[in-house]
Amino acid sequence: MHAGLKITAFAAGLAATFGTAYGVGKGVGPVDEDPKPVARHESHSGASEGHGGDGGAVQAAAGGLQISEGGYTLDLKTPTVPARDRSDLRFVIRDSSGRAVKAFQREHEKELHLIVASRDLVTYRHLHPTRAADGTWSTPVDLPRAGGYRVFADFTPAKKGAENLTLGADLAASGSYRPEHLPAPKATAEVAGYQVRLNGTLRPGRASELKLHVSRDGKPVTDLQPYLGAYGHLVALRSGDLAYLHVHPNGEPGDGSTEPGPAVSFTATAPSSGSYRLFLDFKHDGKVHTAAFTVRTEGAPAAPEEQPEAGHEETPGHGH
Repeated sequence: MHAGLKITAFAAGLAATFGTAYGVGKGVGPVDEDPKPVARHESHSGASEGHGGDGGAVQAAAGGLQISEGGYTLDLKTPTVPARDRSDLRFVIRDSSGRAVKAFQREHEKELHLIVASRDLVTYRHLHPTRAADGTWSTPVDLPRAGGYRVFADFTPAKKGAENLTLGADLAASGSYRPEHLPAPKATAEVAGYQVRLNGTLRPGRASELKLHVSRDGKPVTDLQPYLGAYGHLVALRSGDLAYLHVHPNGEPGDGSTEPGPAVSFTATAPSSGSYRLFLDFKHDGKVHTAAFTVRTEGAPAAPEEQPEAGHEETPGHGH
């Protein structure tokens, strides 16, 4: 995943019989107006890359809509896993000849990044599977509720001239289920004793700054630790069809100007008006935490399914 912004939109998913699945994060959301946009960032997607110049962003072509793209296919070997049970998620990336791909470029310290998100936008996992000699990737996963999920594989083949791709596939967690609602927007999130405040406005078709401030016990956290080469990672998923944005911070550890907290700054462009769920990964005292927010773009009406968030579960799913 390159520094900057990645937008991936993909088709809505599983049959209604699977319902929705749910589990982690604390909903948060409405954000302060008129932040100063960061001058420069980079945008990319699986199909083609758009690069924002100073003061703006170019929305990338949609990726992740397909299980196959650019001559590569995500072969999900375990399309169904049991809910509430730790199990192995296995998959292979295949080339146009059907052979397993065994060579990848390293991006943000990993050859491949895997995101698993529930259709109700409450459960979120950022995983880093391991690759066997035959090209099969695997990672443990523990999904708390039965229902429909989406799996994203983000990678760049080692082949000369290859572009970054995000391929998507549907995953079902078996078991009894009940539908859940999108958590209503809130200004702050709490996770494992940390408080995270979101400032900024997510704007459709326009670049804007999102700044997240991390504190603990009312005191700013000024010693965030690098996680995958950054002080924070942010993913946004659009309610309804789960259009996907992956955003990296403005600046990086060791660049001479980026401080290790309490603020982590991102630049993002929403592909459209609507409600989004944001997931911030950050590392402190040797542990990675995920703070989750619900936000609406400016001018977007409240989603009819939004409701106050009742509970919170610390994300157990950071694979290394």
